[in-house]
Amino acid sequence: MISERMEKQIQFLVTIDQLKDITRQSITINSKRNENDAEHSWHLAVMAMILSEYAEDQNVDLLKVIKMVLVHDLVEIYAGDTYCYDEKANEDKAEREQEAAERLFSLLPEDQGEEIMNLWREFEEMETYEAAFAACLDRFQPLLLNYNTEGHTWQRPGVNSEKVLKRVEIAKKKVPQLYLYIENLIQNSIARGILKP
Repeated sequence: MISERMEKQIQFLVTIDQLKDITRQSITINSKRNENDAEHSWHLAVMAMILSEYAEDQNVDLLKVIKMVLVHDLVEIYAGDTYCYDEKANEDKAEREQEAAERLFSLLPEDQGEEIMNLWREFEEMETYEAAFAACLDRFQPLLLNYNTEGHTWQRPGVNSEKVLKRVEIAKKKVPQLYLYIENLIQNSIARGILKP
């Protein structure tokens, strides 16, 4: 007999398959098609593994970081992807995503739903080092894609180096070595004419 717990878990797993259908603004480096949220989350998980040696806090809980980056965008199944430089869409983003989190994570057995909700909230609040490190990666990944796709999303009106630097500013304190790399990419992007100064 299949338990009610397992039924809930499987239903959650079926539901989150929709993450593959949520397209982001960034395009993939080789195929130049829009990246989806599942690809983005996978990329962040691998980045966490590879770049963890640059974490300012060498006691960073890497498993927790990986869990956070894997679940941080699940709410977009119901809330949709909000482009980071779209000021209007960002006005109600927190409210939309909170409602989506409650709806989605309630599909799970209570203990697991609470665990994932807590990971999602921790990521959003960026108060722990793990959350800050995860957020740095989340901001670095689209920058890396933009750098390698001739500034695809940077070509939109209103996007400039000041806004991009502000978006990745958290890395300055939390992952300074990565921030130096980011600054270099931004300066090279301005020199190449793919990012407005």
